[in-house]
Amino acid sequence: MDVIRLRGVRAYGRHGASSGERERRQLIRVDLSAEMDLQPAATSDDLARTLDYAELHDRVVRVVATTSYALLERLAADVLDAVFADPRITRARVTLSKPKILGGATPSITLERINSRRA
Repeated sequence: MDVIRLRGVRAYGRHGASSGERERRQLIRVDLSAEMDLQPAATSDDLARTLDYAELHDRVVRVVATTSYALLERLAADVLDAVFADPRITRARVTLSKPKILGGATPSITLERINSRRA
């Protein structure tokens, strides 16, 4: 299967296990890969036949900015749900990391799921 990737997305949101973390926006870095058949786009050169990564970037940033969760795992599940809004995507993987919270160490989580909405 073919893959589209977005790496190094910088989004700001109110996420964290302590209430203090949710009082102010903090940087969440997002790395994302989405699997789909890219042959239709490769043969047609038509943006409508592929995943518009600029639009995907906007969706991801919007999810991070408009939600507030204690756990990155919950946020990652919402990000994957936004990715799977496009039924052409068969599988996706998202890694969320929170730099600047552990004195130089960067915690991160990764979720990988199959699209249950696949047509």
